[in-house]
Amino acid sequence: MVSIRMYSKADMAQGHGVLSAHDEQVALVKNYLSDDFEVLEYGYQQCQLNHFHTINPEFLFNAFLGKCRGTQNIGYVHFLPETLKNSISLPKPIEWLYYKYVLFFYRRMDTLVTVNPYFVDVLEKNYGFPRNKVSYIPNVVSSANFYPLSEIERKEARAEFALPKDSFIVLCAGQLQKRKGVFDFIEMAGQMPDVHFVWAGDFSFGKITQDYAKIKQVVENPPANVTFLGLVDREKMNALYNACDMMILPSYEELFPMTVLEAMQCEVPILVRQLELYDDILFDYVQYANSTEEFVACIRKLQQDKAFYRHCSKCSQTGSIEYSERNVAEKWRKFYSQFGDRGMFKKGHH
Repeated sequence: MVSIRMYSKADMAQGHGVLSAHDEQVALVKNYLSDDFEVLEYGYQQCQLNHFHTINPEFLFNAFLGKCRGTQNIGYVHFLPETLKNSISLPKPIEWLYYKYVLFFYRRMDTLVTVNPYFVDVLEKNYGFPRNKVSYIPNVVSSANFYPLSEIERKEARAEFALPKDSFIVLCAGQLQKRKGVFDFIEMAGQMPDVHFVWAGDFSFGKITQDYAKIKQVVENPPANVTFLGLVDREKMNALYNACDMMILPSYEELFPMTVLEAMQCEVPILVRQLELYDDILFDYVQYANSTEEFVACIRKLQQDKAFYRHCSKCSQTGSIEYSERNVAEKWRKFYSQFGDRGMFKKGHH
């Protein structure tokens, strides 16, 4: 039995993907890998693996202590300086120090895990991390928490969120940020007055969010066919996905969006911006657009073409199978096992 201590302070702020990814991954190990791996989240007893989900400064001591004890340190790469740059606005000296710290923390790890194979190349080419020290394992979403609802339940969900019962409804879920495409979202709504647009999420970074004042003004004075729900409890997100007809993600930067996986599990058609970093993870499970005009055209086709809608729903279902808990759990089993009883500890490294 290999013991893994999970470190995270992701719950310091609600409504963001890192928190969801942590909760899902911990539950995955407990539910699918408990025969070989024990998850420790509290206490100070010695363990064989430290798995850091967030980069809080106090965790550096635990990483150093782990080194002294022969414990392997695993760092989860949920963001890089370039993904932070377009999320928050900081004074230049503080920004420079923070980005240096992010990379400093990652360099303290024995190995890194990124949720997108695209960032294996980025870590190697842009930051000099050895390629053999970086692994790719996708995010995962529990099928017990996200799943299709019946037509009656979908109507009830619309009523719960006070959404128009007869409209074609487009959902976007994520933090209110410029890089998430919030202004494009509003522009699409302006071109489609007969379609209702819903955004679930708020300002996770508060007033240091880039373009905070401008976005806040839009949120407080939305067009008639736009609803900003604010932060929605994750326990209610399954109902929201099912209440809407499709999901869009006009974001310009992502790693592996948890919201896409959640929508896949609900078999909802998904439309995202055409980004290179999606090439090796989303394949043909989603539809793609390069501009506001292309987003609008695809939304309109999904609204009017029932056969196309069924095809896109089937694509989401196929994606949910590819990223099922069982498939992703086996990737974690293979990864953790290289450090376990059959790996380095058996050879006397622990």
